[in-house]
Amino acid sequence: MNEPLEPEPITPPEFPRVTAAPQRVEPRTDIPSPVGAGSRVPEFEYPRRQAFEPPRRVSSPPVEPPAEETRSRRRFPGFLAGIVAAAVIAASGFGLGRITADTAGSGQVTAVATSAPATTVVPSTTIAPAAPTPTIPAVVGDLEPVAAAAASVAPAVVQIDTNSGLGSGVVYDARGYILTAAHVVEGSQSVTVRLADGTSVGGTVVGTHDPTDVAVVSIDPSAILAVATLADGSELTVGQTAVAVGSPFGLDQTVTSGIVSATDRIVSNITMVQTDAAINPGNSGGPLVDLAGRVIGINDQIFTNSGGNEGVGFAISIDLAVIVADQLVAGEDVGLAFLGVSMTSPANGDSGALIQSVVAGSAAADGGLRVGDLVIAVDGKPIRDGSALRADITTLRPGTTIDVTVVRDGSEVVRTITLGSTG
Repeated sequence: MNEPLEPEPITPPEFPRVTAAPQRVEPRTDIPSPVGAGSRVPEFEYPRRQAFEPPRRVSSPPVEPPAEETRSRRRFPGFLAGIVAAAVIAASGFGLGRITADTAGSGQVTAVATSAPATTVVPSTTIAPAAPTPTIPAVVGDLEPVAAAAASVAPAVVQIDTNSGLGSGVVYDARGYILTAAHVVEGSQSVTVRLADGTSVGGTVVGTHDPTDVAVVSIDPSAILAVATLADGSELTVGQTAVAVGSPFGLDQTVTSGIVSATDRIVSNITMVQTDAAINPGNSGGPLVDLAGRVIGINDQIFTNSGGNEGVGFAISIDLAVIVADQLVAGEDVGLAFLGVSMTSPANGDSGALIQSVVAGSAAADGGLRVGDLVIAVDGKPIRDGSALRADITTLRPGTTIDVTVVRDGSEVVRTITLGSTG
């Protein structure tokens, strides 16, 4: 009979026990202190990285660079200072012009004036001017939308130099007429016009209209490179793309883009298109265009707290600009459409323009409008408030006939009115 095997006992080995105490290691005293007895060894101070110098990993004290490289680095901050100084000089030279309060806030609406020192331009006598082009040339090739819009209008965009500053303009008539802002050519009778190809020609100020800040400059028609196409301002849509072309700070043919932030905005008593496309000093008088390259406004003012562009710019409605320009070219006193009413907002908060008074003998009086009428539409377009009504009227030509819808004694009434003139 087999019995289970029992494991044999294993005796663990015996290790010798350490009985000696650890020996103390005494510090050496034969090495002199680097600074003095009891002094702390100073740590190596790495050089502070200069602005705009790419970061670098340091694992040991850096090696002193060669003399030539040292001189280059020491010169760099001065170079930056020169750039900053030049920018400050340029910015201070472009004094912002008319300052008009438009809201109760701390901001200010500022004309993007062009009072920088005038650029001395010698008219070219060796480059023959290109043959006049009656319309904007077609864009060739596939371009992104903003690039295509800029390419379409750019040949018609000019820079205008005066004795006191510079601004922008756009050729709008093949007879040699350029639209610009009145404050760009203020006080000038003759200017220098720099075309898109760099050619400079002499220009004459045909006329200015300060209330709308519109001016016209003429040049020899044979020098014209292209004529811009004008849009119908009534077709503008809030949110559509807007492209500004001009000479901010003298940088000609500069393109910026954004959207139409609002239409029919009354600023400084002028009907404006609001945009967030960057507009700066020198852009004044240049075109704001849609994606087809058609001019929708003449860049004019910015709303700013800082003195620079903050994304709230204004361009004179192209409809209003052309109405004024045509009269300036014709040598006439400028007259704008006149309805002949004063307005306020309804006390109950309703939309519309509540008529407070009617001028005797005016278009409103002749058309049968009355005190207490609430204007709610013009030619079927809803009227939000008195500002909207004013904007709509001023972009129409004197003599235009319109249908005005009013609420009178709780009922809607339509009155047909032929607009008068302020001239």
